[in-house]
Formats: sequence, structure tokens, C-alpha cells
Amino acid sequence: MSRLPFYVIVGLLLVAGIATSVHRHLQFEIPWVPGEQRQVWEIEAVINFNAQNGPVQVDLALPSHQNGFRVLTENTASSGYGLAYKADELGRQAQWTTRDAAGSQQLYYSVQMLVSPDARPPIQTPPGLASTTPWESPYDSAASQLIDRAWARSANNATFTRELILDVNGERQGESARLLLTQETPSALIVRLLNQAGVQAREVSGLVLEDGRRRQSLSSWIQVFDESANQWSLFNPITGEQGQPDNLLLWETGGRAVLEVQGGTNSRVSFSMLTHHQPASAAVRNHYSEDTLLNFSIHSLPLEEQALFQTILLIPIGALVVVFLRVLVGIKTSGTFMPVLIALAFIQTTLPTGLIGFLLIVAVGLIIRNYLSYLNLLLVARVSAVIITVIAIISIFTVLAYRMGLSAGLTVTFFPMIILAWTIERMSILWEEEGPKQVLIQGGGSLLTAVLAYLAMNNPWVRHITFNFLGVQLILMALILLLGNYTGYRLLELRRFKPITDDEKPS
Repeated sequence: MSRLPFYVIVGLLLVAGIATSVHRHLQFEIPWVPGEQRQVWEIEAVINFNAQNGPVQVDLALPSHQNGFRVLTENTASSGYGLAYKADELGRQAQWTTRDAAGSQQLYYSVQMLVSPDARPPIQTPPGLASTTPWESPYDSAASQLIDRAWARSANNATFTRELILDVNGERQGESARLLLTQETPSALIVRLLNQAGVQAREVSGLVLEDGRRRQSLSSWIQVFDESANQWSLFNPITGEQGQPDNLLLWETGGRAVLEVQGGTNSRVSFSMLTHHQPASAAVRNHYSEDTLLNFSIHSLPLEEQALFQTILLIPIGALVVVFLRVLVGIKTSGTFMPVLIALAFIQTTLPTGLIGFLLIVAVGLIIRNYLSYLNLLLVARVSAVIITVIAIISIFTVLAYRMGLSAGLTVTFFPMIILAWTIERMSILWEEEGPKQVLIQGGGSLLTAVLAYLAMNNPWVRHITFNFLGVQLILMALILLLGNYTGYRLLELRRFKPITDDEKPS
């Protein structure tokens, strides 16, 4: 029979497992190794204004995903106000409303921004060229002179913008620029001149991030649309430098007001900021907690269930260890996957405590089971009696450990009692049929397999990979299928050929 379908299935499992794992790493930025830290900025915006004894509506521009930053979480504090988040092609806004307010008012907005070098803003279609208000004389001549001089020294929109900024704010500032600056702020003037020259440009607001700073204000920056790259380029309106600094967070990018207050006066907004580091996996979970694809996974479950699945997803690792040791090495165990369950118990109890507890319970259980064999009970009744015996043994050991002040001994309750009862029953029957040697071989093999499975399952890297990359389960399935297809000699069986090799040696 052709083995091609088998190898096709194994190949598909490997490809699917690797592809989904790589996709989660690239798309959701989940790290490959545990303990990786990510920088997070906590920013608080405080809005102050005086209400005029009537209805109030406050609109505040909010930051969005952008180059180098992602929004993790956001919160507001606004007692007595209704709150709504709005989003359109110009960006995001928070809107507070109330029917009646008087006197000094304070509203709070806080956001956590994840520093993410791979973050990119959503694809934006450039708006149509903004209509410019014609200059009056003599400002029209000054504007034309600035545009013509910068245009002659440029090669594209980016260099034209740089030259224009230097002519308005740099050392080359002349009479024309000083005249126009009496009518507009530097950033607004540059944007107006760019639009007049047919270049799509807009003024945006950014926040320079410095740890521990309070009562900071936004600064103006200029975005120019680069048609060749089909994206917006950022320029410093003072120096003409192109590019977004690493510590600059663009707060408003739609070209509209950062803060609008209806029904109030003397409105202003100030910013405070702190930075800290947190585990990368936690930061990513916060960011994608509402993502539909991630919600399909276990990360959308409550923490209690997530902790349960973190242990369950380790079982295939233990199964792979058991299959490898039984199929390739040839180690005999008492029960096929009993060592995996014992390894899970070791994870809860720690290895030294688990080993001592396991040996004590099995040894005492075998002694009591040996007595039960003289009663000639039926199998079901005998196994039930062994189960009750195991429970009694665990209870006695737990109480004794507590009385002796050994807190580690309290964890022996994590051992699977039914599995221990069946292990004691199998070992007892094996002792009667094949002698104590086979009991030691299979019991020792079970314990060795359980220890190796524990070491593999309790590895921090393995725990991280299995929990955060579910595609690994497909890879484990493919490896187990390949091992299940092995029909050659086991390593321990090669001892049978030792006499042949000894005979072939020259005397």
C-alpha cells in the first residue's frame, strides 16, 4: 500500500503548524521566547474649561495606531458626562456631553501606547487638495516669491517642502517670509503655501514623549503626501527634517482641532506621561483583546480557564516524550500514558516532593494490595478497594506533613488517584505473574519517563510556545505520526546483537 497519503498528511500538518505559528508571531507580535519586555507609555490628558450654565459638548482628538506605536488600552474619568468614541476618515475622537454644567470643569483621558517598531498606520487615502484663500496685496506677491524660489531649488514634493521650511523659519528667512508670518503661524503658513503650490499637505499635532513630564502641550508638525510612495511624510516645521522621531507620538493627524468645547470658555488640554516595561505577551493580549481572530483562541477566555488550558496544552509534549521513549528507545512503562499524568502532578508538587510522594504511595499501596489478594475479591471490588486505599494513604501523608510543618507535602493531593490505583493493581499482578524484576523494570521505566516528561513540560520556553502558538499542536501531531510509522529496532533491543559482535572480534 502506498505511503504517499500518509506523508502528505504529515507534510500538511507541519506546514500548517509552522505557518500559523509564524503568522501569529508576525501579525500579532507574540514573542518566541518568554520574558521579553515591551516599553509602554502611559499618557494622561487633562481638559480644563469653564462651563456657562448650560449644555456642554467636548470633542478631543485621540491617537490611533501609527508608525512605532499601538494603542493598548484607554480610559476616561468624567463624572456626570456622557461619553462616546467616534472614528472617521480623519481619525478618532472622544465626545463628552452633559445637559447642565457650571463653573470650572475637568475631564480626564488616559491611554497606554505600546512601543512597537513594526506598527504601521492604517492605509489612508489622501484627501483632495485643500482650497486656499487668495492672498490680498501685497501678501500675494510675497507668497508667490517664496513658492517660486523653493520650487526652483527642489526636485520633488519632499525637497520642495524642506526648502520652503528653510525659507520661512531658517537662516534664509527674508522679507517675504517675515511679511507673511504677520498673518499666519509658521506651520499654518507652510501648509497654506504648499497647498497653493498644488502639494497635498496638512498640519498635525504631536506629543514629544519624555518620562515623568507633566503639563506638556502638543507641538505642530507638517505632513506632506508622497505620491510615489503613496504615504504621508512628516516634517519638522522648524528645521525641515523629514521623518518621525522615535519619541514623537502623533496625537491628531486629520488636520482638525485637537480640542473643541461648546458651552464653555477658556478651554485647554495638558498632558502628563510615564513609561514602564511589561511582558510582551501581556502587552499583545491587551492590544488584541477585542480582535476577532484572537478571540477565536484561548486568549479570550477568563484567566482561570486560560491557566487550565496552559496545563492541558502541555500534555502533547509529554505524549511526544512517551512515544519517543517507547518507540525508539524501548523503555517499558506501567500503562501507556500514566507517566504523562504523573508528570503533570510533578508540575504541581515540584519534582523532589513528587518523587518522594509517588514512591511512598505506590510502596504502601503494593503492601496493602498484597494483603487484598488473599481475600480473593472480584476485580472491580479489588480495584475499588485500592482506590479507597490510595485516598486514605494520601490523606494520612497530607495530615502528617502538615503536623510536621512540611508544607510541600500538602501538594501530594495533586496526584491522579485513579491512575495510581490502577498502577498499583498492574504492578501487583505483574509481581505475581512475572516476578519483582519486571515490576522494577516497568516501574523504573515509568518513573524515568515521568521525570523526562516533567523536565520537557515544565521548561519555561516550552510552556510559552505551547500556550501562545497553537500551531505547535499540529507540529507535535506530525512528529507523533512519524514516530508511529517507525518499525525498526529500538535502542535497548540492540543489546541482543552484542554476543554476535563479540564473536566477530579477532581472538
